[in-house]
Amino acid sequence: MSKQLKDRLEFMGLELPPAPKPAGVYRPILVIENQLYISGQGPVLQDGSLIYGKVGSLLDKEEGKAAARQVGLTMLSTIVNHAPEELRIKRVIKVFGMVNATPEFENHPYVINGFSELFAEVFGEENGIGVRSAVGMHLPQNIPVEIEASFLLEK
Repeated sequence: MSKQLKDRLEFMGLELPPAPKPAGVYRPILVIENQLYISGQGPVLQDGSLIYGKVGSLLDKEEGKAAARQVGLTMLSTIVNHAPEELRIKRVIKVFGMVNATPEFENHPYVINGFSELFAEVFGEENGIGVRSAVGMHLPQNIPVEIEASFLLEK
């Protein structure tokens, strides 16, 4: 990953968790021409463990939002650890946020804001905010949030 992004993350004081290993048959990242695609990421903590729990029962919306921010840190770790050194992100294109929530929970967009706000901080509001979906569903291993994203690369 570009030295510029690494320096920015360090300047911001962001501590990245370890990049997760694929939990199935897929690539963590894929670069096609001028786009970077990141596979779904969960909330990995500094010790490599995951955050668990359903939003709306075990976790409240603030804890769900914090978990989504942790997913953002996990995704940044995946980019830093798997992207080619020369790769430079120009902007976020699309974020697909999935929230493991009770049927009564209705604040899925609020939860995914934890991720979006982090990327706006890292890349600036103009380039850090793209189009987005925020939906509720059952997620593997009972993680509260999973997010996938795509980015436009500088040529």
